[in-house]
Amino acid sequence: MPTVRLKDVVAILAVALVILLVLEGPSIRRSGERMEPGPERTIVLAIGHPAGWIADRLPFADAGDDIVAAIAPGGGEGDGGGPSSFASGQGRAGGGVPPVTPESFAPQALGERPPARRALRKVLITGDSMVMPLDAELARRAVRAGAQAVRDPHLGTGISKSELADWGELSAEQVRDEQPDAVVMWLGANEGFPMTTPSGDEVTCCDAAWAAEYATRARRMMDTYRQDGRARVYWLKLPVPRDTGQARVARAVNAAVAVAAEAYRAHVRVLDMAELFTPGGRYRDAMEVGGRERIVRESDGIHVNATGARVAADAVERALRTDFALR
Repeated sequence: MPTVRLKDVVAILAVALVILLVLEGPSIRRSGERMEPGPERTIVLAIGHPAGWIADRLPFADAGDDIVAAIAPGGGEGDGGGPSSFASGQGRAGGGVPPVTPESFAPQALGERPPARRALRKVLITGDSMVMPLDAELARRAVRAGAQAVRDPHLGTGISKSELADWGELSAEQVRDEQPDAVVMWLGANEGFPMTTPSGDEVTCCDAAWAAEYATRARRMMDTYRQDGRARVYWLKLPVPRDTGQARVARAVNAAVAVAAEAYRAHVRVLDMAELFTPGGRYRDAMEVGGRERIVRESDGIHVNATGARVAADAVERALRTDFALR
């Protein structure tokens, strides 16, 4: 076995050190330049400046990157500051993942101060028959607060049916005509119909595929109503109906609405009327209002009555006051 002399080891280490300094000289120099002033920075720059100067004049930079990439865990790509699968949108096999946008985050969730409250100029109160008589109650309160109220219910309509109204088109028309600062939406008394997805598949209520299509359509409406962040949207969930079949539809609608709003949490507030009127998912006709047990649902077991509308209006008004300066 050949004898390795100490001076050979020292020579090999010296050559390796020189190669490393030449290849990584620019990195050492950049690291030193980013350090706070002090003895450590002085030492690093004393090495980095000459090593970087030499490396800048030799064609070894690309080779250095290749060597570092080859020995780094995972090949180097995707780690640290290099390109990653998320940046390229190739997060999973079979296609990219839609990017998350800033609209997905309410400022409070990030510990930031919410935007200053502004005056409420106009509120649009819309939906199907669920929004009546809430629309009248909210309109009275809006007028007292110095705002204009537009009541626009469309009876018998739904997101999963388009015979009477296409809510995708209708929402765009409402925004174009009214340009509201706030939109209060209560919709869902007529849902549960089959829907056709953009790919041509028909989905039937009330599995995940149906809820996904419903959420996609609701999200499109939310995006229209929020008007690029200029407006705020208050979307009310459905209280649980008395009928078990209708309750199944309501659960799917509520789940879809919650998912739809996730993309726009900065501008869309989902108000949980299910928990307010039917806590724990149990139907009830009456609840305590003002210290007394009061009937809050209509005899059909779906809609709220005038008393229930006042209860719902209280919740909507509280939400409005977090975004607008109401007098």
